[in-house]
Amino acid sequence: MIRPDRSPPFVGDRRGRFDKVGVGRPFLDMSRLPFPRRSSAARARRCFVPAIAIVLALLLSGCASRLPPLPTVENLDLNRYMGKWYVIACIPTFIETEAYNAVETYRLESDGTIDTVFTFNQGSFDGPAKRYNPRGFVRDPVHKSTWGMRFVWPFQAEFLVTHVDPDYTRTVIGRNKRDYLWIMARTSEIPAADYDRLVRELAALGYDAAKIRRVPHGRADADAFR
Repeated sequence: MIRPDRSPPFVGDRRGRFDKVGVGRPFLDMSRLPFPRRSSAARARRCFVPAIAIVLALLLSGCASRLPPLPTVENLDLNRYMGKWYVIACIPTFIETEAYNAVETYRLESDGTIDTVFTFNQGSFDGPAKRYNPRGFVRDPVHKSTWGMRFVWPFQAEFLVTHVDPDYTRTVIGRNKRDYLWIMARTSEIPAADYDRLVRELAALGYDAAKIRRVPHGRADADAFR
């Protein structure tokens, strides 16, 4: 069962706080972003700069959508939803346009937040390993399918669990702007008929199917669906 997500988008004030306070775009006070000091190690700079770029891409991409809000899953079982998800396809952010072996892993913390680990190889199956560790915040305490994903404090990007199979083996995360999406599964490939069905459903919701990129996986369990 799915339901329309009619909650307004996240909006930040000048103190960096985020609330659902109405239609608008998050206010980015660049002077308050925690850029590393010049004395910080080069490793810290390499980790921080991509994270800032992800935040800017997720918060500022596109114009306000004129499409209706995406449907979201009713009564998402967070415990069943946790664990490893292979990214089957996506409309990628700039960091994952050449991602291979992309995997997103969720772990529910005692405080109710979601520890998230996103890993992939850049450019090839054995390319440089990339790892990002944002934190998810459940913004819908009833249905638990509207999240804010924080890459850099205090900014949170909208993540909507818009589909999950009854057996929790496939899912789709989208955004009301229809700018990014992630089709994920518990295995590194899914049957072509199931993939095509999900793409048709996403196109009917206003996504541009031509922008969806299949994510290559060099996994042994992909053979089960060939």
